[in-house]
Amino acid sequence: MNKIEPVLPDLSPELLQRFAAIVGDKYAVTDPNEIAPYLTEERMLYQGRSSLVLRPGTTAEVAAICKLANQTRTAIVPQGGNTGLVGGQTPHNGEVVVSLRRLDRIRDLDTQSNTVTCESGVVLQTIQERASEADRFFPLSLGAEGSCTIGGNLSTNAGGNTALAFGVARDLVIGLEVVLADGRILNALSKLKKDNTGYNLHNLFVGAEGTLGIITAAVLKLFPKPRAVETAFVGLKSPQDALALLGIARSEASNSVTSFELLPDIAIDFCVRHGEGIRAPLQERHSWYVLMELTSPGASLSETMETILSRGMEEGIVDDAAIAASLDQRRAFWTIRDFIPHAQKPEGGSIKHDVSVPVASVPEFLAKASAAVVALIPGCRPCPFGHLGDGNIHFNVSQPAGADKDAFLDRWHDMNEVVHGIVLAYGGSISAEHGIGFMKREELTHVKDPVALELMRTLKATLDPNGILNPGKVI
Repeated sequence: MNKIEPVLPDLSPELLQRFAAIVGDKYAVTDPNEIAPYLTEERMLYQGRSSLVLRPGTTAEVAAICKLANQTRTAIVPQGGNTGLVGGQTPHNGEVVVSLRRLDRIRDLDTQSNTVTCESGVVLQTIQERASEADRFFPLSLGAEGSCTIGGNLSTNAGGNTALAFGVARDLVIGLEVVLADGRILNALSKLKKDNTGYNLHNLFVGAEGTLGIITAAVLKLFPKPRAVETAFVGLKSPQDALALLGIARSEASNSVTSFELLPDIAIDFCVRHGEGIRAPLQERHSWYVLMELTSPGASLSETMETILSRGMEEGIVDDAAIAASLDQRRAFWTIRDFIPHAQKPEGGSIKHDVSVPVASVPEFLAKASAAVVALIPGCRPCPFGHLGDGNIHFNVSQPAGADKDAFLDRWHDMNEVVHGIVLAYGGSISAEHGIGFMKREELTHVKDPVALELMRTLKATLDPNGILNPGKVI
């Protein structure tokens, strides 16, 4: 099958005005200074270009934009909170940006069916807060939750800190509203948990990164609000000990183990040195740490947490631990975890990997990958951290102290090749929760099953025959 090439827009004054008429001049951004924030991303790896940003306020306006774009073969890039990390939301070739932030209504919150129906521009933290006000819990949680939008979360199939217990974004969706490339609206906003009337179409668009359609609304699952929350910061010697502690936690607390984050000492050191008000979580330093959280809608979990840690100490797994005694201390623990990517910036260049391997293979993977990158670039500093409970590790590598940042970052591809080779040897994935976007598009062709790739291209050609939706991303 022929590869669909990106379509470069030819925005004549007349066409620009036709697009602007859909959303109104106020929401058609043409000033370069106002466009600038839409063209770059947090890591500053990509600098896009565009002459027009459209900010629709309704699904109907999104549909009209797509219809006109398809008729005129004008490429468009959907964008949510612009917090993506693989360049999927960036207009690399001058495409029109369709910002969905104004689609920010929560249409319905149903405590009987335990669902919330919200538009794609609603900020993730807002959904969490609205659910809490209704005595419910929306579990998707990640570092950018104060600015990322649910549409972007679904488009990238975000994972986050609670995937161990509740799954990834795809597992939290019941229904979707999606605008197709030709402007048709797929209305699949059902609240039904049981519906076997044909193909599960909404799953096509979760994780598709806006290449098959634009998600404009979603029905999401809610859960009972936790009454008991126990959080502990644990010091131990090795990832193997952390894995053993995970086994103990699961045996004692079962599904109440909500989060189980693995952190190296270097990450804690970076946070303490560069984070305002951040203090070491334990009195002494340890080679590795685990941030563990138990939650339950019912009885207290304090004895359960104490039992887990006591067993860990008795078996020589846990060296030290602190249980959060207050909400402030719990927040302080999580601040350390969330600050790690920011704490790496003052240390210079950082080459990052979002990978997953089978949970049992994490300790071996960490040992092999760390040795391999140091052999590749002597003096570099591996700083791997992440969701041990589901095998997702952010294998970040900081430059050697005092080295040239640009020279180090020029080795991005070389280091990716080394790390990803080890990941694949363990049957892992080169993209666990950040998506493929622009960054990993070419690499995907080398690691994905050929039949799967062909099916992906077939779907793309069927749903977006003119290649206008986020061209040059994913496939």
